[in-house]
Amino acid sequence: MSTAGQVIRCRAAVAWESGKPLSIEEVEVAPPQKDEVRIKILFTSLCHTDVYFWDAKGQNPLFPRILGHEAGGIVESVGEGVTDLKPGDHVLPIFTGECKECPHCLSEESNMCDLLRINTDRGEMINDGKSRFSINGKPIYHFLGTSTFSEYTVVHVGQVAKINPEAPLDKVCVLSCGMSTGFGATVNVAKPKKGQSVAIFGLGAVGLAAAEGARVSGASRIIGVDLNPSRFEQAKKFGVTEFVNPKDYNKPVQEAIVEMTGGGVDRSVECTGSIQAMISAFECVHDGWGVAVLVGVPNKDDAFKTHPVNLLNEKTVKGTFFGNYKPRSDIPAVVEKYMNKELELDKFITHTVPFSEINKAFELMLAGEGLRCVIRMDE
Repeated sequence: MSTAGQVIRCRAAVAWESGKPLSIEEVEVAPPQKDEVRIKILFTSLCHTDVYFWDAKGQNPLFPRILGHEAGGIVESVGEGVTDLKPGDHVLPIFTGECKECPHCLSEESNMCDLLRINTDRGEMINDGKSRFSINGKPIYHFLGTSTFSEYTVVHVGQVAKINPEAPLDKVCVLSCGMSTGFGATVNVAKPKKGQSVAIFGLGAVGLAAAEGARVSGASRIIGVDLNPSRFEQAKKFGVTEFVNPKDYNKPVQEAIVEMTGGGVDRSVECTGSIQAMISAFECVHDGWGVAVLVGVPNKDDAFKTHPVNLLNEKTVKGTFFGNYKPRSDIPAVVEKYMNKELELDKFITHTVPFSEINKAFELMLAGEGLRCVIRMDE
């Protein structure tokens, strides 16, 4: 029996207030409207950004809300005007979009869609400013246009990447945010040449994806920088060849890296969101050709300070968003890299839990255990 055009009742994990455990509730999910797709989520994983907005300390609190943005699923039905997706398609919903019409989407250099770029404060759909989720008629807010902590969700068509149906959704779901962000920051933006040295600041999941990008690019030295030495052993699997803990030095860590590399690394990728790490990542690259790429999300009042002579000495600092990938155009090819064994994902997935135990995923992340916890929606 088709559910197209009907309201679907299903389970969702609702965040009712900041920092309180999620509550599994029965929600009503409205049918997709114009340019929208309703997706049955099969697997979702927890990303640090979900925790950041659940905790809501450095951000605007918006509750009740259904979080979640790293996921894989199958299209259940499509709204008016959707032509490139149909029920049964395997897809990754993505927190940023690609309308394919704005100046950014038409530019080969940008993936910052004017219509659908990330908006953490918006809790409704773009089309009509309303939520597709409700409990007893009371609207529940969306998160990043994806809200994947629900058995069904409604997403703008521009935020949906159609992928190879053979790809295992429990693995490739992690490409819809963190892995693509880190991997793309290295291969698309830092672009290390074979044999060059790369420093990675922050060895969480995104930093290790950046290290994986450096390994795939043929970097000769991959220096991992982290305040937590328990991460070092695991990072070896991602190609990291040596480790630096800033706490071990009585001088700025960038000076130590410049010394150990005889002038600085060729490329650096910062994946922490710490302003100090951003400055260190920029100042540790070699003059004349060094490139530092900033990935981490800073707090809203932060400012970046460095001496302009660093720029005059031909060091470059760049920022990146979602690894410079356009979601609809580029992510299907990243999935193919996994299918062709050019990119490893299994080693990023350290835990799996059933949907009924989603709060355990939060506990693991808050304790700094593991990299990605995949949540199985059917349990």
